Amino acid sequence: MSLMRQLWLAVIIAAVVAFVGSLFISIWSAQTYLSQQLERKNIEIANALALSITHLDKDKAMIDLQVAALFDSRHYQSISVSDSLGRVISQRKQEKLDTDVPLWFVQLFAIDSRPGIAEISTSRDKYGAVQVISHNQFAYRALWKQSRNLLFWFSLVGVIFGMLAMLVLRSIGRSLDMVVSQAGAIGERRLMTIAEPRIKELKALARAMNGMVERIWRLFNDEAARIDELRRRVNYDHLTSLPNRDYFLAHLRAQLTATEAAQCGVVVLIRLSDLNQINLVLGHLETDNLLRAIAQVALNFSMQHEDALSGRIKAGEIAIMLPGECDQHKVAQQITEALKARLQDKWTSLTDIYQLGAIRYERTASLVDIMSRVDHALTLAEGEGPNSSHALESDEQMNVMPGEQWHNLIMHAVEAGGLKLVFYPVVNKDGVMLHQEGMVRLQAEAGKPLVLAGEFMPIVSHFNLTPMVDLEVIRLAIRQLATIPEHIAINLSAASIANWTFRTELSKLLRRHPEVCSRLWLEVSEYGAFKHFDAFKDICFALKALGCHVGVEQFGQRLSEIKKITELGLDYVKLHSSLVDGIEENTGNQEFIRRFCEVVHTVGVGVIAVGVHTDAEWKMLRVLGVDAATGPAIAGVKY
Repeated sequence: MSLMRQLWLAVIIAAVVAFVGSLFISIWSAQTYLSQQLERKNIEIANALALSITHLDKDKAMIDLQVAALFDSRHYQSISVSDSLGRVISQRKQEKLDTDVPLWFVQLFAIDSRPGIAEISTSRDKYGAVQVISHNQFAYRALWKQSRNLLFWFSLVGVIFGMLAMLVLRSIGRSLDMVVSQAGAIGERRLMTIAEPRIKELKALARAMNGMVERIWRLFNDEAARIDELRRRVNYDHLTSLPNRDYFLAHLRAQLTATEAAQCGVVVLIRLSDLNQINLVLGHLETDNLLRAIAQVALNFSMQHEDALSGRIKAGEIAIMLPGECDQHKVAQQITEALKARLQDKWTSLTDIYQLGAIRYERTASLVDIMSRVDHALTLAEGEGPNSSHALESDEQMNVMPGEQWHNLIMHAVEAGGLKLVFYPVVNKDGVMLHQEGMVRLQAEAGKPLVLAGEFMPIVSHFNLTPMVDLEVIRLAIRQLATIPEHIAINLSAASIANWTFRTELSKLLRRHPEVCSRLWLEVSEYGAFKHFDAFKDICFALKALGCHVGVEQFGQRLSEIKKITELGLDYVKLHSSLVDGIEENTGNQEFIRRFCEVVHTVGVGVIAVGVHTDAEWKMLRVLGVDAATGPAIAGVKY
């Protein structure tokens, strides 16, 4: 039984006991008082009748007349006059009198009418005695009326008391609910503080829990800041605050090897025309400011695209990678306009600041080929004059269907069951499967190879079909879960979690299948989670309430916002594959992952590595504290 029910029960029992006790005591007091009044009245009437007879001739007719006159008032049960020997001279009795008082009340609260006795005297000796017994029906009637009045007023007071008790208990209940919700949030790996209740005991408890949460927050935030600083020191350029060459190339390599990466993308390279000459003209400090300005343009542009990254790969070169963008001409023009707006009005003393080269790549291309081609694009830009750009035509163009054809194909696939899931294992340190990661594929035509997500998901996003496709993928996962005992992880897109209708439909769908929710793992990319943080927070709470596991994938690019995961109650995060690539040789990333695991483990969040290609990487990741992994090296799976 809950504490509130126990308090309610205690209040009700106390109120009932007090009410019944007070009512019965009041009735018994009134009963005793009425009995005493009847006895006194009997004595007074007996004395008055005896005195009246004393002054009369002792004639039986006269005595009968006196007794009858008094008895006819119908207030008496019995009046009798007897002589000195006890012989009845005159007597009147009323055996029964109609009354509206219930019989059970009469039996429960009996009122004794004790007789009043008085002596009749003569001038010489005692003549006889008078005995008067008043009828108690009037006393019962008065007691019954008083009891009903008492019952009414006690009931009224009880109702008022109950309402006041309800308000007090509700206040206590709200305070208890706050404390319980805070404890529950901590149990769900969410840190939150609450307002201190007015109740002394609960106030002390809430203050202690708030203090604990604030201490964890401070420790978490301090350690997160140190980890972010370590990441920046290892992977970022100190002048421009952009990723350095190694980190940028590792990220690009991850895009080229990941099965689910975009099928195409654009790489842009911006190079200062003559760094030494610019140094001579502007000086060292102003040249640094120029580099920072170009870096800011690159950073602003990359932040507008999911999975995009900008980095400083040489002293005077800044690169931008844009997965999912396939029009290198459009990208080159947009960045050129942004550079002109930012640079040429401020550094008017320079006529030749930069050249820009842009290429489109396919996911099957090699890293060496991409860097060679973008260098060639820069060479062509240099030949076109100062502050020029060149978008290199692709040597092999993708066979791209018209947009309307793609739209019809995707709609037909959703309606006719053309979407498929393929599964890859995620195993823990002991080699036991944690869950299967479900990857969506498109069956364009029967008998033809499945189309990878990287090829058609950008089209899905372009036509705003992502919520519809994600819901269908969840339905596929639910049907699969009904046939297997294992767990399944599904990725949700940023566009879907930002869509209120999608979140509502997802909750309805999962409520219809509560038996599989505990085996369903739903994850969102770091970019989508933090871009639509409030929406992601809402969906986290909804999914956790249904029993689902919730995580963030591709984690590691926005560590400055790591403290936000303490508000979400996440079950796990998946490290970005660029942090995992070559980890056995990268001491900087080793220290970063070790500290990162220590921090997120303090709030009960698991860490999963993605894109593990070699046994050496998996061995080192286990040493660093990673809880599970997926990739080509896991269980001999070939991606």
